[in-house]
Amino acid sequence: MIVSVVSMPEGVVARTALSQAREHLAAPGFVIVDIDQGEEPPPDEQPLSRRLGLDDKTWEWLGRQHEPVRAEYHEGAVGCVVPVIDGNHIIHVHVLASECHLVTVHHGPVGLIDTFIERLPQEMPAGAATTVFLFLQGVLEAFRLATAQALLAVEDIEEAMFERREPQQVHRLAHLRRRAAQLHRAFLPYAAVAQEFLMRRRMANRDLSEERRALNRMHERAVQLVMLDIESLQNETRRAADTYASLVADEQNLVINKLAIASVIFLPLTFLTGFFGMNFGYLSNLLSGERSFLTLGVGMQVCALAVSVYFVLYRTHWRQLRAADPAMPPMASPDEQPADRSTS
Repeated sequence: MIVSVVSMPEGVVARTALSQAREHLAAPGFVIVDIDQGEEPPPDEQPLSRRLGLDDKTWEWLGRQHEPVRAEYHEGAVGCVVPVIDGNHIIHVHVLASECHLVTVHHGPVGLIDTFIERLPQEMPAGAATTVFLFLQGVLEAFRLATAQALLAVEDIEEAMFERREPQQVHRLAHLRRRAAQLHRAFLPYAAVAQEFLMRRRMANRDLSEERRALNRMHERAVQLVMLDIESLQNETRRAADTYASLVADEQNLVINKLAIASVIFLPLTFLTGFFGMNFGYLSNLLSGERSFLTLGVGMQVCALAVSVYFVLYRTHWRQLRAADPAMPPMASPDEQPADRSTS
């Protein structure tokens, strides 16, 4: 277990034991205590809140693994479980804040908390409430940054697929859709809990200062904006997947058209060879000789091929293929006549 204590407003960081952190929490002045319980903390029957000197049963869930997102208010202290982005993973950080302390508990290192502690001496928050909202604002900024990066990745894939479609693009889109679902699944409970908690606090406590009300409104708006960004990412990933499916369908339609052209060419030839290959007396006895072969056997097949190519390919399918291929120049209709520019 790693315990870091930050003395405010000096911003001095010190690594101490859990017993010394309890002394810092009992002393006057505002302190920030960060507790890393490790990936697999040792089993302990006594809750972490009691080991820190917080004997109230309300905070017995503090530091407990697999605790869902929540927010509670009791005797001037606020406790909540906040989802935090750490690379490709979502970590739930336990936060307990009052006018005298800010306690964060997590399992394993969290880069957001290290960055928050490093920036405290430069930012110098005005009070305990400002410090708490500054930490929560960092959580929201991490979600917005991850969402923005995923949106840019979707746009890059969509632009690349119009230039050249590759099988790897659909795998990247699937990964981004899974990332959007992960962000939405992690942030939606926090958005619901935060909105309910802030609204209940405004209705229950009419004596909130204007500064607290402004911080509440700012955080509530930021939560709504992050939620809109995540929903926009989900919509963009769905639209990009639909675009990829449309491109695949267009290519398949082009292949089917080419197969239809080949079948139209060979269909009359197959019919003629099958007809003249029948064992009828008229065909086998009267139609004989080189002249009959050239006239019926070859001539009818050439005429049928020419008619099918003209009426089916040139007037219908060939135009569709030329319209689907941007590299082919536009073809004028055979009925269009060039304008007569000669002068009398």
